[in-house]
Amino acid sequence: MLKIAVDAMGGDHAPGVVVEGALWAAQEFGVDLVLVGQKDVLERELARHPTKSSSVQLVHASQMIAMDESPSSALKKRDSSMKIVFEMMKRGEVQAVVSAGNSGAMMATGMFVMGRLPQVARPAILIVVPGLSKGTVIIDAGANVDCKPHHLVQFAFMGGIYAEKVQGIASPRIGVLSNGEEEGKGNDLTRAASEALSATSLNYIGYVEGRDVFNGKVDVVVCDGFTGNIALKTMEGVASFAGDVLREAFQKNFSSRLGYLMSRSSLREAYRRLDYAEYGGAPLLGLDGVGIVAHGGSSPRAIKNAIRAAKEAVQQDINGHISRVLGDAGGSDRKDGFPRKIWQRIKSKIDSLGDKPSTEGETEERQGEAKR
Repeated sequence: MLKIAVDAMGGDHAPGVVVEGALWAAQEFGVDLVLVGQKDVLERELARHPTKSSSVQLVHASQMIAMDESPSSALKKRDSSMKIVFEMMKRGEVQAVVSAGNSGAMMATGMFVMGRLPQVARPAILIVVPGLSKGTVIIDAGANVDCKPHHLVQFAFMGGIYAEKVQGIASPRIGVLSNGEEEGKGNDLTRAASEALSATSLNYIGYVEGRDVFNGKVDVVVCDGFTGNIALKTMEGVASFAGDVLREAFQKNFSSRLGYLMSRSSLREAYRRLDYAEYGGAPLLGLDGVGIVAHGGSSPRAIKNAIRAAKEAVQQDINGHISRVLGDAGGSDRKDGFPRKIWQRIKSKIDSLGDKPSTEGETEERQGEAKR
């Protein structure tokens, strides 16, 4: 049976919500779980739940990673719950790990213990946000603040595989997040990445804007981690604001309260579709193992669905597909874990960006220098 290790001490509300969500997942998904953390604390939490599961085990960890702790500091803790879950996966004792803890520390610890897939230059955080149909994938959502064009192309391949295998989207539409749909928009990074993506076998549709994340135009949105994380936090803020406005509106007077009662079931369904807890955690794609980062403020339902996301990633062999697709794209002729043929196209584009004179006067000046 599939076994998943859960960092029970990670998250804003750990370990209570983590234990509750794990018990829920064990019952609903039929997986074996290992809760890693301070054993006496976890035993007290388990005692609060009358329906215990024999498929949930405990492993002691004397240390925990704080939510505001730096990745470098986290790596120094040899007996942290976060490090132990990855070490268990490294030894083959579990097939996946889940944590609602510090995402930066999660990435650093995962890379330190597991490393990356040989074909991948940089792992990335993938998230699924609500859309008109099955939700929209955004990659990278915060792992890589500074990226090069070939990183974005790899993100596109990985995001497309996830959308196809886990979300069931045939030939997912892939776009690069930019400040406009026109080819002349964007910056050096997006222009070079866009040109390289146009030369791949992916269903690349070009630039997309922030609004396209929700309108069903695109299935996978590709961006650097700096842009993706800002987009994610902005969406969370808008969703929270919209919820507050609606609550205030429905409590305004008797008529509005009556309107809420009449439309309550429809509103609950709409809220369910918008709730991040429904989409589980964020996979660390490109890691040589399955790691799922749950939201720091996760509820028990969010923890349950993060465990579901881990189960799906293992069952669909996401890492195997990533290795095969990126390997087939470039064989052994690679540069920095990336198909050399596409890398050469990207490099040529980057070089040309610096060679183009910006004005007619600049062209004449260069010609004059050449004559001299």
